[in-house]
Amino acid sequence: MQPVSNQHILVERFLEHILVVRGLASGTITSYSEDLNSFVSFLDEKEISLTGITEQNLFVYLMFLRKNGLQSRSLARHMASLRGLYSFLLDQGLIQTNPTSLLENPKLPKLLPKLLSIREVESILAQPRASDKLGARDKAMLELLYAAGIRVSEVSGLRVLNFDRQSGVVRVWGKGGKERIVPLHFTCMKWLEFYLQNWRRAFSPKQDFMFLNRSGKGLSRQGIWKSIKKYAIKAGIRKQVSPHTLRHSFATHLLEGGADLRTVQILLGHSDITATEIYTHVQSDRLKTTHEKFHPRSQSKTQLNHYEKNKN
Repeated sequence: MQPVSNQHILVERFLEHILVVRGLASGTITSYSEDLNSFVSFLDEKEISLTGITEQNLFVYLMFLRKNGLQSRSLARHMASLRGLYSFLLDQGLIQTNPTSLLENPKLPKLLPKLLSIREVESILAQPRASDKLGARDKAMLELLYAAGIRVSEVSGLRVLNFDRQSGVVRVWGKGGKERIVPLHFTCMKWLEFYLQNWRRAFSPKQDFMFLNRSGKGLSRQGIWKSIKKYAIKAGIRKQVSPHTLRHSFATHLLEGGADLRTVQILLGHSDITATEIYTHVQSDRLKTTHEKFHPRSQSKTQLNHYEKNKN
């Protein structure tokens, strides 16, 4: 049996593999590391070998996590980490069968993304005053978030040279370091150029990131989030608004305007279209409401009640 003390070494080899070979994002690597080190600690306490574990052992571990208050979504993430590790061990010939193959994910509630109406988005975009460096920066940043639907991490990592003025596109590096090119509309380009040409140098840049903080370094994700929250409050919007809210609104408004799901998938940088399909539920709900409101035969309930009343 493999010595228990060597188990962390296998985990480190797996983490190195998904970083170097698969190119997963640093945030994903951190989550995998936390989950798997917790798992190994559990095995060490029970004196169970990582490569000799049974399906029953895994079931006991998952029950242990549930008993300690882990919710379904976090539990599903742990299971993804375990599947990744044991697939790696199987490929390396360190185990003969994958003990995670029969595990089923907990049922997750379908969480529809929080959305803003077009009017609410326009109200937020109108808040920054581009008469100083912070206002000009925030105006350009908000316009970009809604125009391109990019993630907050993608915005914070954006470099000046990623914006191609001639082509009217922005080059984005998403999850796993995957590159995509997103087109920008004229209004967004206008505000980006205004900020870059007139105000960015006022931050005394120390880095080549597009959006800078007061110290001239790249604006953090937390800084972007705080700015959006501030402008949402100024716009009188009471619902919780985050960078992801603008991303969700971007996708939904495109679909409502007639864009096809495949195009939205490419723009969002989703590797799997199932991640994009959640927006069809949002769209379907709105279409159903509109249908019920305006289709003449959708009013049949009222008409039937009127008929039954008059018949008697």
